[in-house]
Amino acid sequence: MKTPEKVNGLELIGTCVGCEIRQWDKFMKGTTKADGRQIKKLIKKHLPELYDDLALNLYNPYESQSQKKKGLLVYVHSMIEYFIRYY
Repeated sequence: MKTPEKVNGLELIGTCVGCEIRQWDKFMKGTTKADGRQIKKLIKKHLPELYDDLALNLYNPYESQSQKKKGLLVYVHSMIEYFIRYY
């Protein structure tokens, strides 16, 4: 599965900071490497507040650690995983 290029919407469902290990395991189970640049483009379009809050117009060295699976994108910024549902 490729990183989705077009989605109808995104919803931030949480981060690893406020997540228990069991929930983190559930989110991460079955994920594969994703194109962080593509996820950033989707965030800019569908979650502009998050894009601005994270200053995603600047370089993010952790972006390459992003993951994906059906229905879920995991964008990594400052070693924090952002769990984003897409539809």
